[in-house]
Amino acid sequence: MSELLLTCGVDEAGRGPLAGAVFAAAVILDPQKPIVGLADSKKLSEKKRDLLAEQIKEHSLAWAVASCSAQEIDEINILQASLLAMKRAVGALRITPSEVLVDGLHCPKLNIPSRAIVKGDSKEACISAASILAKTARDAELYVLDKQYPAYGFAKHKGYPTPLHMEMLQQHGVLDIHRKTYAPVKKLLNL
Repeated sequence: MSELLLTCGVDEAGRGPLAGAVFAAAVILDPQKPIVGLADSKKLSEKKRDLLAEQIKEHSLAWAVASCSAQEIDEINILQASLLAMKRAVGALRITPSEVLVDGLHCPKLNIPSRAIVKGDSKEACISAASILAKTARDAELYVLDKQYPAYGFAKHKGYPTPLHMEMLQQHGVLDIHRKTYAPVKKLLNL
């Protein structure tokens, strides 16, 4: 019997926001249990992402989510933090994949054959699945932060540099969860 090729999809969510962690997910789909509707998480409604995330967790051979904190992002930069979160997600899988497909231009340093695929979240189902898990995990964290810091409106803007977020930052100041090396936050700290 030939060995089953276990392909793992990897993607991240949250490179652009001014606050919160960057999240990454790794998913090995089960070819025997296809999931209908997988797509780039940015092209799906929040409700659809949440439904698909449950199916991915239930039907995949393996999945894992990991993150890098705002402090880690400030220490090593967002690209390195994204790659580290990806490496953590792959390392947390209960099955070792035979290959890793990563959305974007860069692969984390792994001891597994890996390749980066530009717009991979639209081309490979396993990357789409990872994109959905990373996005839903990050959104869940932002809802928690919204409860901790209700004045900032994290549930609305998810940490992105929207006019509302900028206004709340100016009114209430910079929190520990803000990325201090990001220009809009750095500018406020230097005032």
